[in-house]
Formats: sequence, C-alpha cells, structure tokens
Amino acid sequence: MYVFKKKIILKAEIENVWDFFSSPDNLKKITPPHMGFQIVTGGEVKMYPGQMISYKVKPIAGIPLTWVTEITHVEPHKYFVDEQRFGPYSMWHHEHHFKVVDEGVEMIDIVSYVLPLGILGRIAHSLFVERQLNGIFDYRSTVIDQFFDVYVLAEDEV
Repeated sequence: MYVFKKKIILKAEIENVWDFFSSPDNLKKITPPHMGFQIVTGGEVKMYPGQMISYKVKPIAGIPLTWVTEITHVEPHKYFVDEQRFGPYSMWHHEHHFKVVDEGVEMIDIVSYVLPLGILGRIAHSLFVERQLNGIFDYRSTVIDQFFDVYVLAEDEV
C-alpha cells in the first residue's frame, strides 16, 4: 500500500473552504484538463455519507475509465473521506482534513492506495503513477490559488 500526503494552508474562512470542497462539482475545476474529468452521476448536491459519485477520467493515454467513489464519512468543517468502489485502483481511500489555524485553514489530503497487477502495478507506480499523483495535487494547489490564497508547505512540513 502506498500513502500520499499533501498539506497546504488556505488564507480563507473555514466556511468558504468547506463550501467549495464539499461540492463535488468543484472537483472538475481543480483537476488537470488532460485527465478529461467528468462527473456522470451523483455530483449535483453537497456531499453526504453514503453518496455515490460516478466519474469518467482519462488518466492514461486518453483512455476513458469509469471511476465510482463513495463518500463514507463527513464531519462538516473538519473532514470527509471518499473511497473507490469501482475504478483503476485495487484500493483507494482519500481523507480530506480541514483545520482552522492562525493563517487560515490548513488542508491535509491523505491518500492510501493499492495498485492492481502485483509487480506490474509496482513497476507502473515507480514509472508514472506516483509522478502523476504528485502532478495532480501540484495542479490543484496552483488552481486553488485562483479561489483562495494558498501557502504550500514543503514536503518535510507535512
């Protein structure tokens, strides 16, 4: 299992940050365009536990894939969790944590994931999956800055 962590500080009020991130429709705004991200079903309302969201994404060579996640936990203004129910990973568990700090709102993403195909999955991880995941979250940090002022913490601060 691999674990990815990203921590940023948003110079904003918790209510505005929560409002933005608890709306599944905003996910397209912070996903790189080359991913071809589209919500198919389930994204039209604010998230709630048990919500199923179906997406189309093109993570590799423009090949479309269906990805279904379930919002399993929601604690308003504190955290929510999405878990893959169908998609490219053997396991995907994504925690989104929010905490009010002096500078604004600290946002921590923790993604725990397992790739399929055993050794082939491990090779794919080292060749491109890890780099792609880093690229997606780097893009998010850049794009989120259009909505909120962002301070990105260095790797060793996470």
